[in-house]
Amino acid sequence: MADLELKGLRKSFGGLEVIKGVDLQVHDREFVVFVGPSGCGKSTLLRMIAGLEPITAGELLIDGRRENDSEPMDRGLAMVFQSYALYPHMTVEENMGFALRVAKVPKEERARMVRAAAEVLELGHLLERRPRELSGGQRQRVAIGRAIVRDPKVFLFDEPLSNLDAALRVNMRLELMRLHERLQATMIYVTHDQTEAMTMADKIVVLRDGRIEQVGAPMELYNRPANMFVAGFIGAPKMNFLPVGDLPADLRLPGAGVTLGIRPEHIAIGTAENGAIGWQGILRIVERLGGLTNLHVELANGTELVVQTDGGFEGRAGDGLSLCAERARLHLFDREERRVAIPAALPEPA
Repeated sequence: MADLELKGLRKSFGGLEVIKGVDLQVHDREFVVFVGPSGCGKSTLLRMIAGLEPITAGELLIDGRRENDSEPMDRGLAMVFQSYALYPHMTVEENMGFALRVAKVPKEERARMVRAAAEVLELGHLLERRPRELSGGQRQRVAIGRAIVRDPKVFLFDEPLSNLDAALRVNMRLELMRLHERLQATMIYVTHDQTEAMTMADKIVVLRDGRIEQVGAPMELYNRPANMFVAGFIGAPKMNFLPVGDLPADLRLPGAGVTLGIRPEHIAIGTAENGAIGWQGILRIVERLGGLTNLHVELANGTELVVQTDGGFEGRAGDGLSLCAERARLHLFDREERRVAIPAALPEPA
């Protein structure tokens, strides 16, 4: 497989710059996920790596070799798109082996490589079928198989699960994780879904407006987000943010417009004790999700807190609630929305 490095990568369309100086290292066998809202540049960045978009400035290095001007087919990469892009008149075997046929791989060798990839993806019994005879998940596996047979240095995935229903997305997510483990491959995966990012990645790259906001392991981003954008994007439900007026006096740092962040799952129902902070509010909405329940609670000043509790919660809209949170679970952000150190009396969030 391969290491991949981006050095000051930039992309402009006319006078509009959409990738604004990206530096990143992807190590051999890592599963790296690009995540961010629509329009943040994650798919454009992936296409630049693949060679489908020219690089305006900076360098793309694959195993230390500059590949800015290399043709896509010469970079040793394979890309799986959101759309399956299968040839409807070809069988599964023909679709998976098409790139090998174009490369003039001998027929016997081509058949061996296709059947080996089909075995990995449990497609062996479907090789004679055509795409119209397959389910959505099976079609996506064929598209992945078409990438596997090329034995690429790096796999690139551009939102490959977006066209699948919720249950199938979960199954395919697990299949991709197993595939990464079996192939020991370097993979870069683009998604707008932070749940996919958290569950699949060795390393997450959070993008906003063509720039990297933070790079790190999933739990590093969850526990120590660099700023309010990352804190609000990673985690579901997203982190609660409370203005300075809702903070205990000892957290109002001199000269700083501090915002408090607290995740819904770190707020408990009950009276604050042993140095915890507390709030009083009115329950406005109850979202029952089975094993979990999300509560939307309005505080006296109109601020809303989302609280995640267990599925056995029996309260109703209109009830008064006492809420509390351990100080070790708090996050503080300054006027520029950057995460700041919690005062020495308080431990960092675990």
